[in-house]
Amino acid sequence: MKKYVVVIAGPTATGKSALAVEIAKKFGGEIISADSMQIYKKMNIGSAKVTEEEKDGIVHHLIDIKEPTDEDFSAFDYVKCAKEKIEDIIMRGKLPILAGGTGLYIQSLVDNVEFTESKSSPEIREELSHLAKEKGNEFVHEMLKEIDPEMAEKVHPNNIKRVIRAIEIFKTSGVTLTRQNELSKQNPSPYEFIMIALSGNREKMYERINKRVDKMFDLGLIGEIKELIEKGCTKNMQAMQGIGYKEVFEFLEGNINEEELKELIKKNTRNYAKRQLTWFKRDKRYLWLDCEGVKIIDDASYYIINKSMGDIKPI
Repeated sequence: MKKYVVVIAGPTATGKSALAVEIAKKFGGEIISADSMQIYKKMNIGSAKVTEEEKDGIVHHLIDIKEPTDEDFSAFDYVKCAKEKIEDIIMRGKLPILAGGTGLYIQSLVDNVEFTESKSSPEIREELSHLAKEKGNEFVHEMLKEIDPEMAEKVHPNNIKRVIRAIEIFKTSGVTLTRQNELSKQNPSPYEFIMIALSGNREKMYERINKRVDKMFDLGLIGEIKELIEKGCTKNMQAMQGIGYKEVFEFLEGNINEEELKELIKKNTRNYAKRQLTWFKRDKRYLWLDCEGVKIIDDASYYIINKSMGDIKPI
């Protein structure tokens, strides 16, 4: 018997969570979050974490599973946790629905990436971090482009942590991260993925992003981050690298005023949405649906039933 998993992905502010809930209600599913910020406790406003009301009684997994002060949570950790949840959901006769916008998490799971332990070198990381501060992120990104052009194409220069890690892997192993990823995908996944992505009019998406940021400030984004700082969070922690969090440190350090902060978060979120769109568009396995469409739930349901050859039926 095939093990089906529905994936609902796409850029931020396109209604992924709402569609996932409707699909879960229609097919008897449970939702597994694929959001790198919603894994953290006490980070509700800046991550636009799904509320109890929005969950509408549907069970959600991999939300609030880590403290913000915990050590790094990697794609390896995510895939391990997600597979455990998928197996549990299927065992109980439910449909697993993966929903979120963290492309690396989703792709690593769908492609059944088998992560190998890579050597680490604090000295190399420190040297590259110093270069990035001294000469800029683009300089270090150019180093990656010379070593591993395919990976450099996928990783934005501003994602300096991933840029540095890719260079570190090559320098310690002699093998590029691209090649390691190719070798890690040799075993097919045990799951049959039905992949849906949401997009829509770019201007309307930007308008929704701007409204979402305004709402975050109304709900008390700055206060949320002040509380996190009081509990031991610092600007260099992984949990604080998310958009909506890292920018607030600039405000708290007096580098920008509140209005500039709000506009910076809006701009960075819009740029992130563009990068998400580019990431997901590369994967031809997705069915793209217009998030403004009036029949979006019906279209998604029809696709799920069609792809599963009728194995997945509405309840």
